[in-house]
Amino acid sequence: MGCPRIGDSVEFKALTTHGMIDFPKDFEGKWVVLFSHPADFTPVCTTEFVAFAKRYDKFKELNCELIGLSIDQVFSHIKWVEWIKEKLGVEIPFPVIADDRGQIAEKLGMIHPAKGTNTVRAVFIFDPKGVIRAILYYPQELGRNIDEILRIVRGLQVSDANGVALPANWPNNELIGDKAIIPPPTDEKTAKERLEKAKAGEIECFDWWFCYKKV
Repeated sequence: MGCPRIGDSVEFKALTTHGMIDFPKDFEGKWVVLFSHPADFTPVCTTEFVAFAKRYDKFKELNCELIGLSIDQVFSHIKWVEWIKEKLGVEIPFPVIADDRGQIAEKLGMIHPAKGTNTVRAVFIFDPKGVIRAILYYPQELGRNIDEILRIVRGLQVSDANGVALPANWPNNELIGDKAIIPPPTDEKTAKERLEKAKAGEIECFDWWFCYKKV
């Protein structure tokens, strides 16, 4: 049992609460957040599904789909989703994979030996080409921060579109706010040009190796 890395791709077919899916073929051209939860009908997982559902429109605005997964049968998923709607008034709009044989979970390294056969709280973020761009793992005892997952998707899209890097806590960084970091120069000529652009007001710099701009 291994774990894919950032830059890898995976392929699988799976039964979900919305029918069969062929991944990544069915999601070509879209960002995807694939996340696993330990089990249906558990308190922390229920709060996570509600949180994902309440932010579903924000993910859709980013051209991003959500897919849940656990080692439960599809009947359990369906009943749990019904329970959430009936008892909590929240409809789960995204598919949930029924990986009852654990084959997908093993392929993605979602099963921790110390935690029995339950999947851990893993998050895989795929870009529109089906390439893994970010991986997050949480312990069973701690629910995920869904706003952080949204921030990662948004940040990766900004980085891809502008060829920039993003600072800590973006878009609320303590030094440069919502501005983006320009990749450091790799030669002396470009380093000098950076400072000249800063003097001209085209970009801002703390030094030639730390320049930033609004995107």
